[in-house]
Parts: sequence; structure tokens; C-alpha cells
Amino acid sequence: MKHFLLIISFTLTGYAVFAQNNKDSLPTPTEKKDWGKEQLSGRSADHFMLQLGYNGWSGETNSIRTGGLSRTFNIYFMFDFPFKSNPHFSAAAGAGLGTDNMYFKQTNIDLRKYPLSFNSDTTVSYKKYKLSTGFLEIPVELRYAANPMNFNKSFKVAIGMKVGTMIDAHTKAKITSDGSGNGGYTLKIRDRRNFNSTRLAATLRVGYGVFSVFGTYQINNFVKEGYGPNIRPYTIGLCISGL
Repeated sequence: MKHFLLIISFTLTGYAVFAQNNKDSLPTPTEKKDWGKEQLSGRSADHFMLQLGYNGWSGETNSIRTGGLSRTFNIYFMFDFPFKSNPHFSAAAGAGLGTDNMYFKQTNIDLRKYPLSFNSDTTVSYKKYKLSTGFLEIPVELRYAANPMNFNKSFKVAIGMKVGTMIDAHTKAKITSDGSGNGGYTLKIRDRRNFNSTRLAATLRVGYGVFSVFGTYQINNFVKEGYGPNIRPYTIGLCISGL
């Protein structure tokens, strides 16, 4: 949560500086722009978004030993609806896919056991161990664009929410040596019964042109109540958008 609040603080500071530097260029009340004459329907407005970021967990217990570069990959297709009274602001909604890969060191997670436990494992040597999840998601955003005619050449901010339904959860272990002297094989376990099937997350984006930084924070528990630790995933990363 602290990481997400930090992003919001930087965003609001940047927006205040931007507004101060550009206040002289804004039209006076008597120079109200007639947006009815503008052709907004065919403009670029972030209809496509591709996100790559670092994935972390808030609420980790001492038994959870994360390691490596945990990452998130999201792809969304959005529809943008400008406000008639002020097209600098718009609402957007869409659909897409969100995936998370959380990496661990010398840890075993048996998804088939209830409640879920993260066990330190020194008898097995892992080359790589990860927990992967996938969600079908519906993102909703309230957007501001300095240049509403072309998001690809504009300072922009978007704050919103996304709701998703889990479609996959599995662990994948690349084992170099196990307790029996065997090694060089991959073990995968797929089971999502320990996890909440619905994800609700707050989102924030700020940037210029086709590039922006984004942050997300899951509001509800990642693991079902009573099935494991109270984990709230968060993400910080880069978004490429356009069309």
C-alpha cells in the first residue's frame, strides 16, 4: 500500500507543476472553446494498452521468501467516452488479460493443501520456482488529457479500478536436485481453490504520449480468508498505449 500511495503523491505533485506552468496558456472564461466543432470520434485515445511491471506482495509473512524479478504483464482494449462539457476529461472501460509471476527462493508451495502454506525447503535444489496467476479483467478509468484531440501527444493522468476473475493459478518448479538424487526436471501444480476468484484493484497511470508509468493495488485479499496469509499484491511498471 505504501508503494501505491507513493505513486499517487508523485502524480499529484507532477500534475500541480504541470498546471502551474501552463496556466497562462489556458483560455479565459470568455474564450471558451467550442468542442462541438471538433472531431473527437476518430482521435487517438489510448484504446490499446500494454503494461509490463514489477509485482510485489503487501502482507508477506516471515515464511514467504520471495526472490528474483517477479513481474506482471497486462493487455487491455479500451473504449473512451469524452465528457461533452469538457473533453479534457473522459471515462474509459474495456476488457483484457492480466498475468502475474511471483518468484521464490528455496520455497515449496503445495496448492493442493488447505490452508495454503509457504514452506522453506532445503532438501530440494531449485533453479527457479514461481507462482503464476491469470485473470480476465474489466478496467474502468477516469481520464484527464491536456490534448484531448490526440492522447499520443499529450500529458495525461488516469485513475480507476479493475475487476477480474481468476482463470489460472499454478506453480512451476525447475528442479536441479531433489532429496532422492534426481534432477533436471520441471514440476507443475495447477489449483486455484486457495485463492479468491475475484480480484478488485485500484489503478493509476500518469505519463506523456504513448508512455506512462502505472501502479495497481489489490483491495481485496489475494488468498481466501482462512486459507492463508492476508496478501495484497501491488504492481509498479511501464505502460505503452495508443490507437
